[in-house]
Amino acid sequence: MAKNQATAKITQASLRNGIILAVFALVSTGLIALTHLITKDRIAQAIETALAKRLNQIVPASRYDNDVYRDCRLLSHPELLGENNLKAYRMRNQGENYAVFITSVAPDGYAGRISLITGILSDGSIAGVRITSHQETPGLGDKIEIEKSDWITQFDGRSLANTTPEGWQVKKDGGEFDALTGATITPRAIVKAVHKTLQFYQPNQQHLYALENPCGAAH
Repeated sequence: MAKNQATAKITQASLRNGIILAVFALVSTGLIALTHLITKDRIAQAIETALAKRLNQIVPASRYDNDVYRDCRLLSHPELLGENNLKAYRMRNQGENYAVFITSVAPDGYAGRISLITGILSDGSIAGVRITSHQETPGLGDKIEIEKSDWITQFDGRSLANTTPEGWQVKKDGGEFDALTGATITPRAIVKAVHKTLQFYQPNQQHLYALENPCGAAH
């Protein structure tokens, strides 16, 4: 009899502990979900603001009149853009195509992948390039950031028409682009990534500006 009572107590304790753990897990999940709901709009707004800042560094807001952040499409061409599911943002002015900003990845930076965005005007020339994320060495490779130096501006005005295939290299390799003092691997990776972005853009220009396939549908 005593043994049965002891077993029952153990069973009840196990059941109680199980219920407590289940409630704790449920509450924790609920709190996480609530936090996500509260912060997701703020996070999305922060991302949108950061993107707008980058784009407006290259093209003043007065040059376009559409909602660039939402006038975009998803791209999947890892051979030229470095990854799948990257985005292209279109700028338009009074219904006319003005520029497209293509996100891409240089996978071979000194410290790993470098994310960038390249603005290309409707005539095929580069409006500007900006780095959006990287892990390059502070004081050396991080000079690819516009806030650290003007190195990235040497792409402005470049195109496949005015720069030969051999020219799309750093000068150390026989090309036309400056490297960074003490850092060659980082600029080499970016020059190659920008060149590949233009190679992607050239045959796909009309598709990039087409209204179908907004962000969320792969091209």
